[in-house]
Amino acid sequence: MTSSTETADHILVVDDDREIRNLLAEYLEKQGLRCTVVADGRQMRAALEKGRFDLLVLDLMLPGEDGLTLCRNLRATPAHANLPVLMLTARSDDMDRILGLEMGADDYLSKPFVPRELLARIRAILRRSRALPPNLDETRGPRARHLAFGDWRLDTAARHLLDADGVVVSLSGAEYRLLAVFLAHPQRVLNRDQLLELTQGREADAFDRSIDLLVSRLRQRLRDDAREPRIIKTQRGEGYVLAAAVTEVAAGEDA
Repeated sequence: MTSSTETADHILVVDDDREIRNLLAEYLEKQGLRCTVVADGRQMRAALEKGRFDLLVLDLMLPGEDGLTLCRNLRATPAHANLPVLMLTARSDDMDRILGLEMGADDYLSKPFVPRELLARIRAILRRSRALPPNLDETRGPRARHLAFGDWRLDTAARHLLDADGVVVSLSGAEYRLLAVFLAHPQRVLNRDQLLELTQGREADAFDRSIDLLVSRLRQRLRDDAREPRIIKTQRGEGYVLAAAVTEVAAGEDA
């Protein structure tokens, strides 16, 4: 019989501050999560090789390789490319948060923080990483479902893009969720508040640029010219719209 401890979500915390590591380990375990704590990138890689984790809490400021470098390298590693990442930033500088999202972090939290807020962010990220919009089921009968739009397809089982030649374009978790939301609502203008709620489960503040940044990253993946985009268009003062038609096809079929 499997114990509740074995089935609990396993969180890996990377922070060079021993007091913070101990505090988070104690708090998260009291909330029913499993928690492993390490101090730097070397220890992080060793932990990832030995065990399976559901989410990574990664401090930005670390000795040796910093959190941005570790996050970027993680996204480039197929075995861990989809591991959700919550970045901790010691400063309130917007550039830190922007760079963290550019490197593939799913969300960020500025220090100092209340452990309860960290827990809420962790649960929200885990919930989002396991959920798709209702009309984006991962399977269609016995075969994986592909959604075709323009010259692209989204493989909803592998969670990556396929270009016109069938070449795979990997997506971070945040990029995948944003594209999935657009494909669930084609030809419909979605404002920043709606996109933030649908992809990150929280409201935007007045200076939140995370959605604009994610749209920019997604356009790069889609090779969509930011000056004259054809796929994800900007509606001034309103938001963004997926301009391409979306069709559902079975894997291996032509759109």
